[in-house]
Amino acid sequence: MSEETRLKIVREALAGMKVGVFVRMYDVHPESIRLWVRDHRDSIPPEEIPMTDEHLQELQRLQQVEERYEKAVKVLGEKELEIEILRELLKKKNPAYPKHSK
Repeated sequence: MSEETRLKIVREALAGMKVGVFVRMYDVHPESIRLWVRDHRDSIPPEEIPMTDEHLQELQRLQQVEERYEKAVKVLGEKELEIEILRELLKKKNPAYPKHSK
């Protein structure tokens, strides 16, 4: 990864973006990002740190979409499990009654 990209990540991290966003965007270990921030935070002038702008808002929106996606995947998995249980019950004869009841 180029030094320019690292500095861009550091600037955006100093602006308040979460490390997890960079991990997903750049496939970088979170500890590497924290190390870059520690190493460069004093060398970046405040005027180079971006304000909350459309780019940061878009990344926050992306994070919300990812959270909703994870929730939807979980719900889908639960529904698939319910369907599989119902299919197994349909295969049995009289599933709601013990075998020797009258």
